[in-house]
Amino acid sequence: MSDFQRAPDFRQSQRLRLNTLIRLRWLAIVGQSITVLVVAYGLEFPLPVGPCFALIATSAWLNLVMAFRYPAAHRLTPPAALGILIFDSLQLAGLLYMTGGLTNPFSLLLTVPVVISAASLPLPLTAVLGALVMAAASFLVFFHLPLPWTEGATLVVPFVYVAGMWVAVFSSISFTAIYAFRVAEEARLLANALAATELVLQREQHLSALDGLAAAAAHELGTPLATITLVAREMEKALGNEPKFREDVTLLRSQSERCREILKRLTSLSSEGEPQLSQLPLTSLIEEVIAPHRDFGISIELVPGERTGPEPVGRRNPGVLYGLGNLVENAVDFAQAKVVMRWGWNDSRITLSIADDGPGFPAEIIDRIGEPYMSTRQGAEPGGGLGLGLFIAKTLLERSGASLSFSNSNGPGEGAVVEISWARASFTNPQAADAALLAGA
Repeated sequence: MSDFQRAPDFRQSQRLRLNTLIRLRWLAIVGQSITVLVVAYGLEFPLPVGPCFALIATSAWLNLVMAFRYPAAHRLTPPAALGILIFDSLQLAGLLYMTGGLTNPFSLLLTVPVVISAASLPLPLTAVLGALVMAAASFLVFFHLPLPWTEGATLVVPFVYVAGMWVAVFSSISFTAIYAFRVAEEARLLANALAATELVLQREQHLSALDGLAAAAAHELGTPLATITLVAREMEKALGNEPKFREDVTLLRSQSERCREILKRLTSLSSEGEPQLSQLPLTSLIEEVIAPHRDFGISIELVPGERTGPEPVGRRNPGVLYGLGNLVENAVDFAQAKVVMRWGWNDSRITLSIADDGPGFPAEIIDRIGEPYMSTRQGAEPGGGLGLGLFIAKTLLERSGASLSFSNSNGPGEGAVVEISWARASFTNPQAADAALLAGA
């Protein structure tokens, strides 16, 4: 996992949502069920209805397990998404085996899981799924039950036609998958470029503002400082070696020269890129995040937790500052009297939690937090909500490599709890984290 110390990782927010696959599978289940019923009882073709519905029921059972096990906004890792798509491909291949193999006109549906993979998963995983589907299609060319047809009659399909269906499946997988992958990749690159441009522009705005302040300070202070230096020099000449004032005049000249050096450094500060401006210890990050929210009548309590080893120091990231600031602001808006912020670190992880004593998250939306919808907690605030603001904050933090969880506290007088964590190894050593990420990809 990456961290907020380096360039944002956009892969987190681009992972395939489990809810998307669940809805597509329900659509497939309904379509498969209707097809089996129409063929078996509408057309009255002989068909192994029991085994077919057993496969369909297996798919429905897996859908129910995933729907109850994970929240609606859960995003799958690429291997997990690949596993689900492999299951869907094998389930469809099983149905085709019992209904004529590649002589079944629905055999082209084998391309659907591969197209979904091409649009959302890395190319190597899509290639694995495509090879598996083609292996299943090749198997179905030679091994399958007869195509359902009028009872007492057998539909003989020439092998050339079956071979043509195999070529059609192969061509569809190849061309549609490549097309879907290229379109999705271009969209991802565009989104990444826009986000990176936004951060670069924000940094440049800060530097421009710093340049303006330095120029203004040098202009405003330069003239009076030059006058002070000139007067001090004239006083030194006039007093000569007078012991009573010599030490004071010398001190005045030295301090004026020091002021000129400070102005010179201030003028060139933005071009020098001093490292202390870009580095931000964890405790300084927390203070910078909560400082704007201290004067709203809500107590913000800081509770340090486990602190093993030296304090992590990360690179200043506007996205992380905005995301954490939005979460703190949300907690302050809904709190009755206080907000508790806990933080800590150990050898493997850095953790933050933000808890308020407000009404908490409504049970009906807690699993959907992070989706761009508009809703509100029932608090004392006049407006506010859990819509786009929280969605943007969650997205920015996930792009930095953070993991977020939302819950309600079981403790007395406490409401909503948001927990954020990063991997310490990637936080303290972004070069090693980049290498590990590339190796894992």
